[in-house]
Amino acid sequence: MDLPPPLAWLVDDAGTSAGPDRFLAELGGRLLADGLPLSAGALTLAVPHPIIARRTFLWRAETGAVIEALGFAGAVPIEAGSSWLAGLGPVQEQAVGADSMLGWAGIRPFDSAETHRLRQVARFAAAPLATLAARAALTALLEAYLGRRSAARVQAGALGRGAGEIIRAALLYADLRGFTAMSEATEPAVVITALDAWFDRIAGAVHAFGGEVLKFVGDGVLAIFPVTGVPAAACDAALRAITAARAGMAHLDAERAAQGLPPLPFGAALHVGEILWGNIGAADRLDFTAIGSAVNLVSRLEGLCRPLGRSVLISGAVAAETSTPLVPLGKHALRGIAAPCAVFTLKDT
Repeated sequence: MDLPPPLAWLVDDAGTSAGPDRFLAELGGRLLADGLPLSAGALTLAVPHPIIARRTFLWRAETGAVIEALGFAGAVPIEAGSSWLAGLGPVQEQAVGADSMLGWAGIRPFDSAETHRLRQVARFAAAPLATLAARAALTALLEAYLGRRSAARVQAGALGRGAGEIIRAALLYADLRGFTAMSEATEPAVVITALDAWFDRIAGAVHAFGGEVLKFVGDGVLAIFPVTGVPAAACDAALRAITAARAGMAHLDAERAAQGLPPLPFGAALHVGEILWGNIGAADRLDFTAIGSAVNLVSRLEGLCRPLGRSVLISGAVAAETSTPLVPLGKHALRGIAAPCAVFTLKDT
C-alpha cells in the first residue's frame, strides 16, 4: 500500500526520533511539504514525575523552532498547546492514545479534506508516539531517582555491576542536626514534611549551580559538582550552592518559628578529589553512586562541624582552588583518614 510521505514516515521512521521535540518538528515539516497550510503545531505528553504532570512541545512553521512548556502537578491545568495554537490560526486538535494530544494551527481554516488528512496523521502517530512517550517516561523516572547525569549514564548502557569511571569532582555532604531526637518526639508525617523542606533547600541550591544530588542518606545529602574544566569552577559552584542553601534554610527557619516549630540546624562539608562514579551493589540490585577516599573524607569532615561549632567546613583541597575568602581552622585528624586535614570555614559561620 502506497502511503503519503508523512504517513509513511510515521510508520517507518518516526519511532526512532531523538525526542518528542524532534518528532514534532520533523512531522510538521513533512506535512508542510505535503501541502498542508500549517502555521504551528503542538504535542502534549503526560509525564510520570514528582512535580511535572505534562510536557507540551510547541513548533512554529515559519522558523522550524520548537520550545517546551511544562505543566506542574497540583497546578490548575492550562492547555498550553490549545491556547498557544489558538493565537496563531484555526486549530485542529486530536487525542492520540490515552495520554497524548497532537494539534495544528493553520494559516487559514482547514477544509474537509485537510481535516481528514490531519485526523489520519493522528491515527498513524499513535504507535511512534507511544514509543517516544515510554522513552520519555523512563528518562523522567530515572532522572527523578538518579539525577540527570547518572540517569544519562544508565540509559547509555552503564548497567553492569562495577561499571563506572573515575572522575574528579567537588563534593558536598550535608546533614541535619538532632534528626534522631526529632524523629523520636515527632509524628512521622511532620518529620517527613520537615525532611522534604530541608531537601528542597539543599537540592535546589545544588541543582541551581550545576551540581547533582547523588544520594539522600537518611537526613543527609551527598552531591557532586563534576570538574569539566579547571577545578576552581567546580569548587566555586559548590561554595555558591552551600551559601544559597544556608540562605534558604534561614528563610525556612523563620517560617517554622512563626508556626511555633524549632529550627532545622545542619552541618555541611566541601571537598574536591577523585571518585569512582558508577554501579555498586548486589547482582540484581544496584545503586548508581560514588565511592572513594574523597567521599570518605567529606563525610568525616562534616562530622567535625559540631565539635568545632561551625555549620560549614571546607577542606584544604577546596581552599587551594578558590579565591573565596576563607577562615583557617588548622589541621584536624579525621576518623579513618591517615593524614590530618587542613580545615577552613566561611567568614560568617
